[in-house]
Amino acid sequence: MENEKESIVPSQEEATDKPENGSAAGSAVTDSAGVGADLAAAFDKLKAERDALYDRLLRKQAELENVRKRAQREREEFLQHATADLIRALLPTLDGFERALAHRDAGVPAEFSQGMELIYRDLLDVLRRAGLTPVETVGKIFDPHIHQAVETVVSAEHRDQEIVEELQRGYRLKQRLLRPAIVKVAVAAESAAAAEPSDDPASSK
Repeated sequence: MENEKESIVPSQEEATDKPENGSAAGSAVTDSAGVGADLAAAFDKLKAERDALYDRLLRKQAELENVRKRAQREREEFLQHATADLIRALLPTLDGFERALAHRDAGVPAEFSQGMELIYRDLLDVLRRAGLTPVETVGKIFDPHIHQAVETVVSAEHRDQEIVEELQRGYRLKQRLLRPAIVKVAVAAESAAAAEPSDDPASSK
């Protein structure tokens, strides 16, 4: 019986071991909580760095797109100016063809005139594909933005400021005026009389 009592009653060493085991378990829980907090902080830090890098990437992409668009615009402007200069240099040749075809010499063989007209049409077709269009003149009202009047004629058969004759054709290159048209403009008799200074001394008083 004494032995049974001894086995039931824990020894002093066993009694002292129990508090030590409980303390170890508590420290393990504390360590786990600390590791979890460190992981959450590291996650937040990585997420902030990722967001910052993504924002920088978007900014760089926007800057690259702006550079690309600016380079394309500058290239198009350069080509447009170069094309305008080339076509402007060809306009006197075009004028020469038009004058020659308008005043054909009867002594010139028909084959020669036909060949010259074919060259003129080919040249004009190439320039039209590049964006060249003639300025409308005869029958239109004079517009100082696209027409240049060098002569006025009094006419009762035309509207006031109506273009009656084209002396030199004007051209646009796409939407840009390349050369104004040189024209004659009709003036109504009333407008012409009002514009003329009076020779009567009494009228000036």
